[in-house]
This record gives sequence, structure tokens and C-alpha cells, in this order.
Amino acid sequence: MNSFELNKILGALLGCVLITLALNIGAAALFAPEKPAKPGYSIAVKEGGGEKAGPAEAAQPIEVLLASASSEKGQASAKQCQACHTFEKGGPNRVGPNLWNIVGDERGKDRGGFNFSAAMKAKGGEWTYDELNKFLANPRGYIPGTNMTFAGLSRDAQRADVIAFLRTQSDNPVPLPKVAEGGAAKPAEAPKAAVPAPAAGAAPAVKH
Repeated sequence: MNSFELNKILGALLGCVLITLALNIGAAALFAPEKPAKPGYSIAVKEGGGEKAGPAEAAQPIEVLLASASSEKGQASAKQCQACHTFEKGGPNRVGPNLWNIVGDERGKDRGGFNFSAAMKAKGGEWTYDELNKFLANPRGYIPGTNMTFAGLSRDAQRADVIAFLRTQSDNPVPLPKVAEGGAAKPAEAPKAAVPAPAAGAAPAVKH
């Protein structure tokens, strides 16, 4: 093989290399993907044109629930509380206090030497029907820091039954709240204003 043929072969190889390199550069320029400004990706979602969901229905007030509550059912439901509480008059405290005469009693008040949590004492107030309802629905949510670990009674009717049972555990049960026609408690009637007596010697008023 002379030098002329060798140069042709080498030239052909060099030409192939140059053509291949040029093709790679051109392809990269044409088909290079565009990098996003931020990593990740987004998915376009078409918004539905359905009706908006309405607000959740509010729970019925406790006075409405108590109107149809059953103390017998409440006594059965309260059996799950007997691991921590007693209900009878003069009953001992357990993990939780004795609950005799709890309706209307002062919250955090000494009950046979039971040591209430600081959160319960700080809450103060009385165990009204409404307060018991809120507490039994979510004890730790209503009084954060309470030592009561019970998860609560989520069903309105079951809570009302238990509260109706607690009401019976008293020598003088607190009267049930009255329910108005609209389903709410009847507001207390405002006292009538007293009519002032006429001053001595004053002339009587003349009607027109």
C-alpha cells in the first residue's frame, strides 16, 4: 500500500468522524429539552363546574337532644366509664372522680379528695348540660391539658343519653332546659318595668 492510498483511507475516516460530530451537534440543538425554572412538574387539572358543597349541618343544641334522651340507654352507655368513675352516692374515686350529683356542680371542685388537673381547675364554671355535652364530645379538645384520656362520644344522641343518666344521679336533679318551638332554649322573660307611683299632691295625668 503506497502513501497515496493510505492518505485516502485516513481522509475518509476523518471525514466520517467530522460528519458524525456535526450531526450530533445539530441534533442536540434541535431536540434539546427545555429545563424548567424549578424542579418537578405540574399537572393541569380542569376545574369542575359542579355545585359548591354546602356548610356542614350544626349539631342540635343539648336542650333539644335531652327532650328525647333516654336515661336507661345512658346508663348502659356509661358502663364503659366504670373503669375510671363511680356514679352512686358516696362512691369512691378511681382514676377519675365519683360523678354523683355532677350536673350543676362546680367544675374542678373537690370531690372526696380527688386531685383535678390544673387545666380543669383553671376552666372553672359549672357543669351545665351544655358544658357536659361539649366536654363529653371531645374532652381533650374542649379542655386541653385535662388528665382524662377518654376519646369522647361522637354521637349526639348517645351523649344526651349519658347526660340524662348523670342527671338522675342526684337527690335533687337539675331541671331540664325548656325547648322553644324553633328548637332552641326559651330565653328568660325580661322583668316588667315597675310603674313609678305619682308624687304626693301631683295632679292626675290627663289622657288625650
